[in-house]
Amino acid sequence: MIKGVNRQVVEVRETGCDYFERIIFFVHPEYAGISEGKIRERASLIAGAAPVPPPTKIKKGRLTEVLKITLSLLCGAALGLAGALLMR
Repeated sequence: MIKGVNRQVVEVRETGCDYFERIIFFVHPEYAGISEGKIRERASLIAGAAPVPPPTKIKKGRLTEVLKITLSLLCGAALGLAGALLMR
């Protein structure tokens, strides 16, 4: 649904971050009278100060999980075998 509301929007295309292609800011109506240059400058400052999420290492995480599960299975099997031998 599209509402008939007039808004001033500032789009920052040079974000300086590989994660974001562009950032869109919606300007409060009471600040719509400020010069476009000042608003763009402030938007660029905010975009540049945004924290960058750390890169994720999916493959390493999966390998770690597989190793943990395998080690758990081996420990369980060893304990089961030890218990069976002690019951004899």
